[in-house]
Amino acid sequence: MRQNIFKSIADLRFAIFILLVIAAFSVIGTVIEQDQSIETYKLNYPLTNRVFGFLSWDIILKFGLDHVYKTWWFITLILLFGISLLTCTFLQQFPSLKIARRCQFFRTTQQFCRLNISTNLQHLSFPQLLFKIKENNYSIFQQKNIIYCYKGLIGRIAPIIVHFSMIIILMGAIIGSVSGFKAQEIVPKTETFHIQNVLNNGQFTLIPKVSIRINDFWIAYTKQTTITQFYSDLSVLNVDGNEIHRKTIFVNSPAKYNGIDYYQTDWNILGLRVKNKDFSVSQYPFINLPNSQEKIWLTWVSNNPELNDGLTILIDNLQGYCSVYNKVGKFIGNLELNESLNTETPIVLMDILSSTGLQIKADPGILLIYLGFLFLMISTLISYITYSQIWLVQDKKKIFIGGNTTRATFDFELEFLKLVK
Repeated sequence: MRQNIFKSIADLRFAIFILLVIAAFSVIGTVIEQDQSIETYKLNYPLTNRVFGFLSWDIILKFGLDHVYKTWWFITLILLFGISLLTCTFLQQFPSLKIARRCQFFRTTQQFCRLNISTNLQHLSFPQLLFKIKENNYSIFQQKNIIYCYKGLIGRIAPIIVHFSMIIILMGAIIGSVSGFKAQEIVPKTETFHIQNVLNNGQFTLIPKVSIRINDFWIAYTKQTTITQFYSDLSVLNVDGNEIHRKTIFVNSPAKYNGIDYYQTDWNILGLRVKNKDFSVSQYPFINLPNSQEKIWLTWVSNNPELNDGLTILIDNLQGYCSVYNKVGKFIGNLELNESLNTETPIVLMDILSSTGLQIKADPGILLIYLGFLFLMISTLISYITYSQIWLVQDKKKIFIGGNTTRATFDFELEFLKLVK
């Protein structure tokens, strides 16, 4: 009974069925937004107007379709698929490899009828044939007047490596799913932060208690004032506040420390700091203009306590200056860093306060996934090695010779013809 169960699990049809189910749920996880807020699902999948007539937000939350890849049933399917591959490897692939290593002698000439290619010779002797076969790198086994030869046995290992590589990839995916996390932080320049705004995490995720300081943030522009790249100089701090790692990151070049990746994603302008005529320093927040195709920020710098007179300041870049307008919208001039503007109430621009957007990710299973794909590529190369077999039987003055191959049939036929020529 137990043996029948293992044979059913190792069956190719069962593995394909499980793989199709995994693919179907993966498609669902791609179509339905993952790890979003409940309000998002209520808005996109209302109860009154169900998608496809049945799909609504309550069904999505009930069956975990908002986090498909972390649900117990999806992980169970992956484990079942891995068990199927492992069982197939031990019950079918290893025995097949063991049989391929055995000497499979032909005892009668009638057995040659089952081969793809065979013939009988009278003009060649056994030593001549053996010499030619040896030149073609075959391993030769002989019992009196019968001979068995093979080469390319390593090609039979390829399916085993494929199975193990897929199992390693599945293990890496499960580990990353249950113990990885992704967070998003918007941090002002020169500030220190802890990982708090976690977007999604696994059941066994441990968020590290690490401190990150944003030392600096800047943007590189072209001559046409378009953005080419933006950079963040960040430091990882220990519990005492001492720097233990530092790197300048930019888009597609993250910082990596202790299994955590810090990606540059976005930026923002928070405000400006100005010095008044009485040498006091004031700080004003910027607001981003809505419904604007370009990023434009503005603020109001008042000249009196009633806030009814002052200056409007606009900025759309981090090149170190901003544009100043009076209360009726007339352009006064550009105000650069550490420069003053000659108005009724002179001010000096001290600093433009900016923030950087970081995406923080940890995936403990990523190394296993890379290792699995490495073995998968190796197995692909190994699978191109042809496993070929040749049998010889001497019956009186005739020599019966035949062979089989797993692939490259045309090349094997050419090789066979050269042997019997």
